[in-house]
Amino acid sequence: MRRARAFTLVEILVVVVLLGVLAAIVIPAVANSGTAARQSTLAGSLNLLRRFVLIYTSQHNEVAPGYPNGDPTVAPTEAAFRDQATLSSKADGTTAARGTPGFDYGPYLSKMPTNPFNNLDTVQILPNGAAFPAAADDSHGWICKPQTGEIRPDNTGADARGVRYYDY
Repeated sequence: MRRARAFTLVEILVVVVLLGVLAAIVIPAVANSGTAARQSTLAGSLNLLRRFVLIYTSQHNEVAPGYPNGDPTVAPTEAAFRDQATLSSKADGTTAARGTPGFDYGPYLSKMPTNPFNNLDTVQILPNGAAFPAAADDSHGWICKPQTGEIRPDNTGADARGVRYYDY
C-alpha cells in the first residue's frame, strides 16, 4: 500500500510566512500610491490655476481675476473669481455666458478644480493688503490673493520629502 502524498505542517507554515512577508512589502506600496496620485493631481490642478491667473491677468489690463467687473479698487470676491474663470469675459473683466458675442476672452476653466486632499473646490479670496495665513486649515480648496495673483492649496499635511502641500 502506498501512502498519499500530502503537505506537511512545516511546509504549510513556510508558505504562510512567505505570503505574510510579501503582504508586508506590497500593502504599504499600494497604500502610498493613493497619496502619490493625490499629490500629482494637486500639483497639476495648482499649475492649471496659476496658468489661468497669469493668462487672465495678461488679457485683462493687468488685473487679476477676483475683482468684480475688473475693478481692483473694490474688494475681490470668490464669485467674481469663479465667474472670470468659467465664463466668457471682456477685457474690462465683465463676464457673460459662454459664447456671448462681444465677450471674447475665456472661459479659461470648464469648472473649478477640486483639491484632491480635502475634496473642496471653494476659493478663499484674501482682501487687498492681507497676508496669506501662516498655515492651511482645510476650510477651502484653494486660497487666492488677487492683489498679487498668488494661489495656494488650502490643505494640511506634507509630502514624503517633508514639503507642506500649502507651500506647493
